[in-house]
Amino acid sequence: MTIRTRFAPSPTGYLHVGGARTALFSWLFARRHGGKFVLRIEDTDRERSTQESVNAILEGMTWLGLEYDEGPFYQTHRFERYNEVVGRLLDKGLAYRCNCSRERLDGIREQQLARKEKPRYDGHCRDRAVSPDEPHVIRFRNPLSGDVVVDDLVRGRVVVGNAELDDLVIRRSDGSPTYNLTVFVDDHDMAISHVIRGDDHLNNTPRQINMLRALDWDVPHYAHVPMILGDDGARLSKRHGAVSVMQYLQDGYLPEALLNYLVRLGWSHGDQEIFAVDEMIQLFELDGVNRAPSAFNTEKLRWLNQQYIKDSDPARIAHLLSSHLGDLGIDPTEGPALTAVIEAQRERASTLIELAEISAFYYRDFESFDAKAAGKAFKAGADDALLAARTRLAGLGDWAREAIHAAVQATVDELGVGFGKVAMPLRVAITGGAPSPDLDLTLFLVGRDATVRRIDKAIERIRSTQ
Repeated sequence: MTIRTRFAPSPTGYLHVGGARTALFSWLFARRHGGKFVLRIEDTDRERSTQESVNAILEGMTWLGLEYDEGPFYQTHRFERYNEVVGRLLDKGLAYRCNCSRERLDGIREQQLARKEKPRYDGHCRDRAVSPDEPHVIRFRNPLSGDVVVDDLVRGRVVVGNAELDDLVIRRSDGSPTYNLTVFVDDHDMAISHVIRGDDHLNNTPRQINMLRALDWDVPHYAHVPMILGDDGARLSKRHGAVSVMQYLQDGYLPEALLNYLVRLGWSHGDQEIFAVDEMIQLFELDGVNRAPSAFNTEKLRWLNQQYIKDSDPARIAHLLSSHLGDLGIDPTEGPALTAVIEAQRERASTLIELAEISAFYYRDFESFDAKAAGKAFKAGADDALLAARTRLAGLGDWAREAIHAAVQATVDELGVGFGKVAMPLRVAITGGAPSPDLDLTLFLVGRDATVRRIDKAIERIRSTQ
């Protein structure tokens, strides 16, 4: 069997993390088995669907690297095909016209709810002859007895009685097709072998299976993935923080880190936490997907992102980091090599935004010292230690790490104090209090002119407060 999966978002907003995880699982399953991954845009909701949302979905998938083999296919381009199938169902007696008014349907619903029954259409027009010339909808003639069995690859066997299913509308009175019609037709026409989607669609699956079987079409395998919850146990939403995939780009996350986090959000392979994309493809199987909902944990994502920042090629991080430095008004070409700064700083940041912020002092002077850091470092006598260090550093013939370290050590020896008495005020003078690596490396990257200039500023600050 040729494996064919699909991702079928509705373009009514951005690509959210739940949709991205569904797309990832579908993509991985197809890649794992040498299959095809199809992108379908379910845009029949004309009032809410927008081209901007389509662009946002495509942009999010491109950023994550979820390339599709076929598509995007737009449902609004397939109305002729949907009408053809509706006509076939009518001709075979598998569908019928219904002219029940909204008032009648609302009345039935109210009566059923009053009796604590599940609201469903009562089949009033099932055996009536409704003229095609009067306003009407088309309903699928659902079997009245028997069961629909869904052997779900995640949830296991699900059995639904046909008596629980009503005759759903498959074409509206304005001639537009409904969701359940378009989905089962598309899945058939696109030869989808495995439908991997959120479990909020599970109630639609028996209906779609009945329509597929009514036309003697093959039924795909289904895998319904549990929803994603927020830290508080409620369904993930905007109030839990960023839920748009592209927001994570703006917030300084690496796409491979988000992919890694999403694949572990409901799937596991032993206790392994970090997976390269090739490993995900090699190891992913649907039987590893959990049945229970997964909770989104931003702190876990931040930790994972930090691992990727630490372990990735500095040149790749530099490519991604430069725009975040630009947001701070910094041109990374006007200072030390960005890859060298990244190697010095990358273990101290969880996101690229944090990495940019703690690295800004390498490229420009800061406006003020961190009050807490300055309070600890700029004590009585710190100005004398800084002045002595300035004299030696300014006179260095070779601005190299070894020479810088020797100059600082010579200052310590000259003053007869502990190393911290010189190093601490010197570090704060140069960095303003930002996290930084070894002192000699920090000074080397900042450069001689900036080092001397900032020492002078620190001395002035200490003496002005004494």
